[in-house]
Amino acid sequence: MTTAGGPVADVVVVGGGVAGLASALALARQGRSVTVLERDATPLPADAEEAFGWDRRGAPQVRHSHAFLARLHSLLRDHYPDVLEALLAAGATEQRFGQHLPPTMVGFVPEPGDEDLVMLCCRRTTFEWVLRRAVLDEGQVELRTGAAARGLLAAAAGEHNSGAPLRVTGVRLDDGSQLAAALSVVATGRRSTLPAWLGELGAPDMPEEVDDTGIVYLSRFYRLRGAALRPAQSAAVGGDLGYLKYGVFAGDNRTFSITLAVPVADDELRRLLSEPAAFDATARSLTPAVEWLAGAPEPITEVHVMAGLVNRWRDMVIDGHPLALGVHAVGDAQVCTNPLYGRGCTTGFWHAHLMAEAVAAHTDDLVAQALALDTATREHLLPWYRASVIQDAEARRVAAALLAGEDPDADQSDPRTFMRAVFRDGLLPALRRDPVVLRAFVRNFNLLSPPEALVKDPDVSARVLAAWNERDQRAPEEPTGPASREDLLDLLAA
Repeated sequence: MTTAGGPVADVVVVGGGVAGLASALALARQGRSVTVLERDATPLPADAEEAFGWDRRGAPQVRHSHAFLARLHSLLRDHYPDVLEALLAAGATEQRFGQHLPPTMVGFVPEPGDEDLVMLCCRRTTFEWVLRRAVLDEGQVELRTGAAARGLLAAAAGEHNSGAPLRVTGVRLDDGSQLAAALSVVATGRRSTLPAWLGELGAPDMPEEVDDTGIVYLSRFYRLRGAALRPAQSAAVGGDLGYLKYGVFAGDNRTFSITLAVPVADDELRRLLSEPAAFDATARSLTPAVEWLAGAPEPITEVHVMAGLVNRWRDMVIDGHPLALGVHAVGDAQVCTNPLYGRGCTTGFWHAHLMAEAVAAHTDDLVAQALALDTATREHLLPWYRASVIQDAEARRVAAALLAGEDPDADQSDPRTFMRAVFRDGLLPALRRDPVVLRAFVRNFNLLSPPEALVKDPDVSARVLAAWNERDQRAPEEPTGPASREDLLDLLAA
């Protein structure tokens, strides 16, 4: 079958990031021919170090810290073992649960299921480089770089008005050409214009929820010098000082990164931290970063700033009816969460895998295919969007109070005050002392249990409350950074 745009491809994937490449890999291994369109003109680099210099204007987040959670590691181990092997050969490392426990932890005994608690340590660019190589090794995949899509094609436009959903038949490119395809996968990231593309063809409006994360994100990468050893800690360590959030992320090939996040309204702190000297001084004041920075590592990037960060959910199915057939959104194009939680690459790859499973199960029934993917997306990914929205709302409340010089816990009758106290004086101490709580938390952090699993587990809840009830019997917890925003400003001024 041919059209004015040329031969019909089996599948066209719009977007060559993690979700797009994962989609192409999974579908190609089902025996389908796949064309991937990547708007950035980025030929394949020779190695991971060259990949770190990729000019990814369409994906500025590659210059920021990333976590590759145990959910992703398990997917690779169980379904794409060659990709996992290639990542390790490229310098990525595995961080296994139980390897580096806090010295205060007593009574830890490995349990069945711990083998799933493995995080990957590498840079986003290294992960993409390895994934792209794997995709290109599939003989039936064509990757077009510098090829930007500008819209979708449809058969019998307007037919959905008589009761049949819109049928997408391919993609329109910026150069005016058309690529007809039996299936179109849109993996164009958190700035995706998919709703507008479908609207242009006459599809119903796509329902969308958007929630501002309330933060601005600043990241810098470093490389350990000489014989300096990588600290024995988990793959990603983070904290929240109320006025400042932070994370330290192990990378590949002796690299690591530090990310700082400040409230959107805090223009002063954002301006200061965008300067390398102030960024480094702040990082050195954070306990989890001290060990990494002790050997004066070499900064290998400037400070990269990312704003406009939102949580977003888009409905591809309304009241049991797909908005369109022959097209699937994957990754951030449909659901994205606060990048500070480090879930994006994992959920993007996971979503692509779920999409490929739906396609394989309903190859000849596009309605069933769309409904199966919608069901899987709502079951596995929507809860994490909801959890991120709730968490961010509380973080915005606390940050606004601190920025205004107010006590966010002044109202003792507010249930949120009690929950913050339990988190601070119950959960955090328990994570350093109780293996049951730590294991449950790590499983939750790595997307191996539902968001609500911690609070719904009666044993875990009882242990956290017991730690909270003993708060007056413990020495005060050591702060992990400047106690207040004013303290940090004084440090930077000095």
